[in-house]
Amino acid sequence: MTPSLAAVLAAIALLMLPGRVGAVRRLHRLRDASSDNPLPQPTSRAVPDPLGVASALDLLAACLRAGLPTASAAAAVATEAPEPLASALRRAADLLALGADPVSAWEQAIAGAADESVTALARMARRSARSGTGLATAVGELAERRRGELEDAAVARSERAGVLIGGPLGLCFLPAFLCLGIVPVVIGLAGRVLDGGLL
Repeated sequence: MTPSLAAVLAAIALLMLPGRVGAVRRLHRLRDASSDNPLPQPTSRAVPDPLGVASALDLLAACLRAGLPTASAAAAVATEAPEPLASALRRAADLLALGADPVSAWEQAIAGAADESVTALARMARRSARSGTGLATAVGELAERRRGELEDAAVARSERAGVLIGGPLGLCFLPAFLCLGIVPVVIGLAGRVLDGGLL
């Protein structure tokens, strides 16, 4: 049997199976499997990275340590940062590139932002613009603090899970303890008491 005849027969068999929509899906899967890109395409949206803000802040600190101006560093990091931080960095970079005062640029950048990391970054950038201190060290410390908060939250969730699992485990082991540990002792004592004529 030639390969082309086998492919035609396979396509007809797929179309003959129940459901037209299912046949079309199977044909698409068959075509995608034989294409140059054998990896399946993701069908669902990616889960946001909880450490994305800390990573973006580390990247911003690295850019500032490398000598980039604040506007260029903020614009570079904004492309990969998670959303509340990305929009604030983008606005600040645009305002700074236009020549706005750094204090007012960072104040306008966080207008309406509810994320604590964004407001802390803006507060540090305003303080750095007023005093002339380096921003890179403060941004690195902010990233470490964000990682510490996430670690503390993860530890708290795991400890809470350990407490919550104690109830069902107790409900499972208590009847077994009663049936295998207490009841035989009580039956044995009751047998001795009743046989010995104490009652």
